[in-house]
Amino acid sequence: MKEITAEKLETLIKDGNSVNIIDVREADEVANGKIPGAIHIPLGLVEFKMADLNKSNEYIVVCHAGGRSSRAVEFLESHGFNVINMTGGMLAWTGEIE
Repeated sequence: MKEITAEKLETLIKDGNSVNIIDVREADEVANGKIPGAIHIPLGLVEFKMADLNKSNEYIVVCHAGGRSSRAVEFLESHGFNVINMTGGMLAWTGEIE
């Protein structure tokens, strides 16, 4: 499983790189803020929403602490997606939120 730190992701965003972020937390968690531009797909809906994702894109998957996102990454990888787990989840995120 490929991984990225919150600090590295924040640097990529600040440097103007285009990133595709999937936030797999529940709606009440996302209501408290998410990384700007992140797509919200709760973990339980990933299987049903993966048809909306483009397999030619790379996606960075985020959750609260890193556990749910690692499960989502394993699932999406098994279906041919190029995905990266953000270690530490939103607990490690110090950048902007929306």
